[in-house]
Amino acid sequence: MRVLFATVGEPSHLYAQVPLAWALIAAGHDVRVASGPSMAETIASAGLPPVPVGEDHGMDELLQSAEDELGSIENEIADWSDPFDQRLSWEEVLLKYQASVPYGLLPYNAPILEGLVEYARAWRPDLVIWDPITYAGGVAARAVGAAHARLLWSVDIYAAMRRTWRRLSEQQPPAERHDPLGEWLAQSLQEHGCEFDEEAVLGQWTIDQVPEALQFRLPGERLPMRYVPYHDRRPAPEWVFDRPERPRVALSGRGSLDAKLNNSVFPVAEAVQAVADLDVEVVAVLTENERDKLGALPDNVRVTDFVPFHMLLPTCSAVVHHGGFGAASTAALCGVPQLLLPIRHADAWVRAEHLSGAGAGLHAHAASATAEGIRDRVSRLLEDPHLVQGAQNLQRQIAQTPTPHGIVADLERLTEKHRAHG
Repeated sequence: MRVLFATVGEPSHLYAQVPLAWALIAAGHDVRVASGPSMAETIASAGLPPVPVGEDHGMDELLQSAEDELGSIENEIADWSDPFDQRLSWEEVLLKYQASVPYGLLPYNAPILEGLVEYARAWRPDLVIWDPITYAGGVAARAVGAAHARLLWSVDIYAAMRRTWRRLSEQQPPAERHDPLGEWLAQSLQEHGCEFDEEAVLGQWTIDQVPEALQFRLPGERLPMRYVPYHDRRPAPEWVFDRPERPRVALSGRGSLDAKLNNSVFPVAEAVQAVADLDVEVVAVLTENERDKLGALPDNVRVTDFVPFHMLLPTCSAVVHHGGFGAASTAALCGVPQLLLPIRHADAWVRAEHLSGAGAGLHAHAASATAEGIRDRVSRLLEDPHLVQGAQNLQRQIAQTPTPHGIVADLERLTEKHRAHG
């Protein structure tokens, strides 16, 4: 079958799709990956056929502008970390959509939507697999009668908030049931001869890389898939393969989002200082700017600008990071206890809460974390057998989840069930 992957122009979102794309190719399927033009080289370097569509997004400038104006991208309107909070009012949920659609989802999707539909009409995919914020993928699938599914890289705040919106919407007078996301999707679908329904928001099914212990319980057809790491194609340094003489602690301060901003909230100096005070070997993955701010470093601290986490973490006893999907998922896969220091943005905070709740790690807010607090928490990760056991339990759950190769037959079955025939 022909399978079209669709992703917004963010390398980290592509990386979450690469292993499944490889699995489908290995099974004999014809796979293409569509995104904005600037992603073509990144897609090709992953060994996948790129399809440049439309224009590149301008989200980097929007994010930096928001940070410059507000001091942080963390704010109540952009906070989706607790979508099931019963205290959320209709007005609050509506405001979140009124902000996220024009200032988040449209800037990502509008530049690629028409080009994606045009390519889908020319190539006629049987299945479209789309990143959970690449709603243009679902529109393109509907335009050509293809089956379509979301491929999650997150705790599913998107489906959860939609569920809360629907519950609260039903309590409003019909004239006041405003739906910024649905209205935009309905207009986009209508322009291509299709009608709106909730499949445009949530896909016909969801491929879920998040372990059950860390995910929301939500209705709808879900296909669990084991997370498989894919990183930038740079070789690992030779020292990674050496057995450390002391417990090794990895530290990673900036995720893909932080790298776009001038000011990172992550307490790099405090974290390095705190962990270095322990009887451990520290591997700090830092940018040049972060390294310059640290001054002289103790002998037990090694700084690098890149190392493949899936090769580093099996040698580590603990990891401290910003709470992103890739770092958290790789640590969970490797059975390493984690200290997450996120902000309340996207799904980072709820991921940290769920990991702590599963007994596989600890968390604190990045802005309030102190050196003493970080040191105490890392000591617990190293010494508390319950946290070590919790991380190993999560690792075992992940190991029991089907691999990308293991779900290919399910994708074939679901595609045959859902795609338009004739």
